[in-house]
Amino acid sequence: MKNLLLLTLIAFTMLLSCDPPKEQAKESKTADKTIISKKDVKLTSDIMTPEVLWHFGRVGGVSVSPDQSKLLYGITYYDIDENKGNTDLYMSNIDGSNVKRLCETAGGEYEARWFDNKKISFMSAESGSMQVWFMNVVSGAKTEATNIDGGITGYKFSPDQSKLMYTKDVKLDESVLDMHPDLPKANAYIETDLMYRHWDHWHDYTYSHVFVADFSANGTANAKDLMEGERYHSPLKPWGGTEQINWSPDSKHLAYTKKESFGKEYALSTNSDIFIYYTESGTQENISNGMMGYDVAPTYSPDGTMIAWESMERDGYEADKNRLIIYDVEAKQWKDYSATEFDRNAHGLSWSADSKTVWFTCDHLARYEIFGLNVSTGKFHQMSEGDHNYRSVEEAGDILVTTKQSMASPTEIFTINIATKEETQISFVNKDILDQLTLATWEERWVETTDGKQMLVWVILPPHFDANKKYPALLYCQGGPQSAVSQFFSYRWNFQMMAANGYIVVAPNRRGLPSFGQEWNEQISGDYGGQNMKDYLSAIDAVAKEPFVDEDRLGAIGASYGGFSVFWLAGNHEKRFKAFISHDGMFNLEAQYLETEEMFFVNWDLGGPFWDKSNKIAQRSYANSPHKFVDKWDTPILVIHGEKDYRIAYTQGMSAYNAAVLRGIPAKYLHFPEENHWVLTPQNSILWQRTFKGWLDQWLKE
Repeated sequence: MKNLLLLTLIAFTMLLSCDPPKEQAKESKTADKTIISKKDVKLTSDIMTPEVLWHFGRVGGVSVSPDQSKLLYGITYYDIDENKGNTDLYMSNIDGSNVKRLCETAGGEYEARWFDNKKISFMSAESGSMQVWFMNVVSGAKTEATNIDGGITGYKFSPDQSKLMYTKDVKLDESVLDMHPDLPKANAYIETDLMYRHWDHWHDYTYSHVFVADFSANGTANAKDLMEGERYHSPLKPWGGTEQINWSPDSKHLAYTKKESFGKEYALSTNSDIFIYYTESGTQENISNGMMGYDVAPTYSPDGTMIAWESMERDGYEADKNRLIIYDVEAKQWKDYSATEFDRNAHGLSWSADSKTVWFTCDHLARYEIFGLNVSTGKFHQMSEGDHNYRSVEEAGDILVTTKQSMASPTEIFTINIATKEETQISFVNKDILDQLTLATWEERWVETTDGKQMLVWVILPPHFDANKKYPALLYCQGGPQSAVSQFFSYRWNFQMMAANGYIVVAPNRRGLPSFGQEWNEQISGDYGGQNMKDYLSAIDAVAKEPFVDEDRLGAIGASYGGFSVFWLAGNHEKRFKAFISHDGMFNLEAQYLETEEMFFVNWDLGGPFWDKSNKIAQRSYANSPHKFVDKWDTPILVIHGEKDYRIAYTQGMSAYNAAVLRGIPAKYLHFPEENHWVLTPQNSILWQRTFKGWLDQWLKE
């Protein structure tokens, strides 16, 4: 459950679209394939609404052309009536000028990247299955580059463009229909092992494999499955993409991420490894053998002598420190550069052109900053500072091309001058809407905890805030559980949206959150319902003393571990709160242990199974299960859950709601049959926001 917000990060491949001829565009309209584009939004109020959130353009997939003169990126727009979104491709000069829209279709294109300075590649299902296509960025002409049987799920060309890596789902297991062909209408699963469902889908008897093929103007030839017959995945599911697979500069090697386990072993372990495939000999090598945690996203230095990747040390711990590892290709040795002096996490590694620096994003004091590692000295240096979250970084000559967001702004493209660290915004996708809004402001506070430590707490103030008035306040409980309360701009748990509803939001970086060192981050494991709950109460108690806060109108809200926190606080809040909202929260930890899919998570965070009576950590966890305190519930509660959430099954939410009703407590249950751990579609999200606001207004406003 760690980083479900983040990220996010950060986590989905950008949906990219391209422009058809005018006649095709008309046919698409006739076939009810509506083209979704940017709307001219004229607001009637300067206060944020749920509908405004869904008008923002979402920028991503930024890449620099080989000659470092151009940028390619995608912008996703949503249509509330159509209840869906679409991403179009844009190109600009490196300084953000001369923006050109490359695409405008109803269909989807994926993984757009530069092939050369005049041509881009992308994936499209226009011909019936997902294939690689080319587009001339000057003329707009498109051609299909591959015709791979069954289609593909990802791709990357080798630097010399003579080979193509692609990923594809390969069926290796029997389905019910395979076993009983005379029952074609039977709708069932037969399972004999674990990990039969993951995140929001059931196992479909396929495994994601990496293929390498020769490539020419005639398409692909001599394709080889690097994982033939293996019941393993590359990239890793559910969040891995082609960032986990990269070519060497000389096109002779391919480094990729693989987790060599399945079934029960897969559910219990986080151990993945980095493999090198040698194209000339056809042989492979595990270069992270013996490293027992997550090892992912290998990327070669431009001179080909080194491979950097992200690594966690301990098996089964998904929130372990994300280390920066560099492997010497010739010496066949690796080094942990963040072992001693760098007590932070490294994400999204990219190399400088001279192979002397590794750039990355890093969670630091409730923000995400750009950092660099000088490989020769082993020293880290910070390139940015401010209230923001940097999300990606790529070097282009004497600048870094980055994407950045904050509590006040969705993601936009920026550059940073490497010599001066001067930052420049170069895209303004959402300026027209932001200019019409009066936004919430925020303060950074440091609150003393019950054990004498200092905790960073964000206090978000409503638009048009008047310190002479009293406002109801919300304690925001973060999910993850180990996911920083940073400067994120969420499209559901949006601090601007909450404050625009007329609430002060108190958002503590309680124990168990990254960006304050590993000790602070790790404290929560095995201590659910412990010190981090005291941290929550320390934060709300401190802010409630302010003259502009009405301490008689306090609420607590949260999702995932934040939802667990709300359920726990409902039985332990000593009448501080007048309303609760829990989304996708854990209610009964004993049931949660057996209902979730990634068993390594509950083993690490809860300490083990509830039947192990000799395990003191586990028994303490289960003794703190929220369902044990229902007899003390006395406060109205809204419970929300998605039926396709297989991380925390919807029965957890239903159980909590039923308990509240049976106890005679005012309660409401909002159930989404087609949503998972998040709420991803526009109309469901707007319904979520309206229900969220309505419940709080009912109980916290006069």
